Amino acid sequence: MTRNRSLSVRSKKSHDSPAEKSAPKHRFTMASLRGMQQPELSKKLFKIIKSENHAIGAYESASRERISIASQISDWGEATGDDSISDISDKIGVLLSEIGEQEDLFAQNLEDYRSVLKQIRNTESSVQPSRDNKAKITDEIQRLKYKEPQSTKLVQLEQELVRAEAQNLVAEAQLTNITRQKLKEAYDLHSAAVIERAEKQILLARHMRRLVQLLDDTPVVPGDVRPAFEHSAQARQVLNDAEEDLREWQPSFDPIASSATEMGSNLMPASVTGDSSTAEPSLVGGEDMAPAQLESPQEKREISGSTAVQGEGYQQQQQQL
Repeated sequence: MTRNRSLSVRSKKSHDSPAEKSAPKHRFTMASLRGMQQPELSKKLFKIIKSENHAIGAYESASRERISIASQISDWGEATGDDSISDISDKIGVLLSEIGEQEDLFAQNLEDYRSVLKQIRNTESSVQPSRDNKAKITDEIQRLKYKEPQSTKLVQLEQELVRAEAQNLVAEAQLTNITRQKLKEAYDLHSAAVIERAEKQILLARHMRRLVQLLDDTPVVPGDVRPAFEHSAQARQVLNDAEEDLREWQPSFDPIASSATEMGSNLMPASVTGDSSTAEPSLVGGEDMAPAQLESPQEKREISGSTAVQGEGYQQQQQQL
């Protein structure tokens, strides 16, 4: 809840209200075609990332619906003609609207987590050609040994296989390094987002219960007139308290430690590669990749986007998925 936010969510008959915004639909696009052409190594993670995109869309839709319902409950309370119900329902609507805003923030944080998973997927896509080349040379050697065991081409192929195995060995080590680093980073972000959403919504729900407690539900007999609502000031204070609590909220979880700072720019341990100017270049991603240091979840949310493991051509297209 932001400072000086309106203490009412009653509709203003605006044409751009959240209730009138349609939810995004998932259509078959060129991105879908690219997904069908994914290398075998990255297909499973590609599917996870795609599914997470749908889940994020569902949270965004839930946010819009919750904000719409908040406005509706406020309008209904006003229509009852009961001052007590009108006041309480309007302020409940404010808290419900803020709960909806927390859903939208949660969706944004999940998008950050999803972006980190893409870095693993892109690295997997980069390693696949190395595996394929090694397998292709091995198959060719076996074919020649069976059909032309005296072929002079065997020596050349065996030399190529040695080079291919060396390249693949480096690529596989880089893949496991980036996978471990980015998996920790991704689920650091994910778990932090879940905790933040849960704690803030619990906070808002507790204040909502304080509001409900102010409503007198003592039965009356026909002809009796209910006393005027005497808790307007207390109801306003509940909203002020909720705003203050949200502003002062701080993460209560321990940070996840990372040793990724010991990794060089070519995704190998710095103690092995030594000075970066003489280190072997990265064989994955199409260029040397400098992994981002794992920030705390709070710092991560203040940075728009993560440092991505980018390749050329094909990988740049993948980042758009």
